[in-house]
Amino acid sequence: MNPLTPERVQDFWHGVARGVAARERLLFVAETGGAVVGTVQLVLAQPDNQPHRAEISKLLVHRAARRSGAGEALMRAAEEAGRDAGKTLLVLDTASPDAERLYLRLGWQLCGRIPDYALWPDGGLVDTLVFYKQLV
Repeated sequence: MNPLTPERVQDFWHGVARGVAARERLLFVAETGGAVVGTVQLVLAQPDNQPHRAEISKLLVHRAARRSGAGEALMRAAEEAGRDAGKTLLVLDTASPDAERLYLRLGWQLCGRIPDYALWPDGGLVDTLVFYKQLV
């Protein structure tokens, strides 16, 4: 969210690192030429009544790397890690039309749209699409 300060970015990534260290989440990174061009997280820690599922979180791909296959590679890695962790169901949400096309292409099922679910970085409410994928 704007204003995005270096301190807020650092706090976010430190929180991600704590989750990875606690084995509550996995972080996947896509690199091109030694530079990070994308990330995605697989959140493994779920309530006691949902041990079979995990959540995909924060698929982020640099604009210059979009449509290069980085997002697909990240998603496939996260899905495989979900299978390896014994998960049978993955869920995610997005407000991005580009991500929506990717998820549908990768076999994710659209559940529906939640109006005014989140905020755009500059303010203003945005609808969110909810997806799931059963791992077999």
